[in-house]
Amino acid sequence: MLNNTSSSYGYVSIFFHWLSALTIFGLFGLGFYMVDLTYYDSWYKTAPDIHKSIGLILFAFMVLRVVWRARQIKPNHLASHSTLERKAGKVIHNVLYLLIFIIMLAGYLISTADGRGIEIFEVITIPALGSIIENQEDIAGLVHQWLAYLLMLLVTLHALAALKHHFIDKDNTLNRMIGRRLETENTNEK
Repeated sequence: MLNNTSSSYGYVSIFFHWLSALTIFGLFGLGFYMVDLTYYDSWYKTAPDIHKSIGLILFAFMVLRVVWRARQIKPNHLASHSTLERKAGKVIHNVLYLLIFIIMLAGYLISTADGRGIEIFEVITIPALGSIIENQEDIAGLVHQWLAYLLMLLVTLHALAALKHHFIDKDNTLNRMIGRRLETENTNEK
């Protein structure tokens, strides 16, 4: 089942979720690694080029994900979810999306502050807007870094909440996002 239903996520939504998650973790790890590279390190130029290329591909992928999400029905909340859990989940999801896009925009502003475009694996060049504000590279760099840390904190809370639902509440929250179709889907209207 490719599309979402009122009781479960479709395989396209699941694919978008997990590929985004893996890519974001990979970008965070690579970004964390590359900030300490020195000029004489063999990855000094390669790591940022990979980071930028994958980041721009992720941007396009996230735009597709948002369009897909807008066109799909959202599975109903499980009856076991409290009002607080429902509201917190909605807020966290929206903040996660917002952070991802702001982090990517800040990355673009870091990389293009000198007026040069960004090459995606030396195939396509995304043009630069140039410097829009004074100290753009430094300011965008701080925004990129600290929002990435905040994103990782929220992703950790998101994952812990899913594990809490699975192991403590023993509900189908996590099963729905890994594609397990269970016979007894206890859902409620939003």
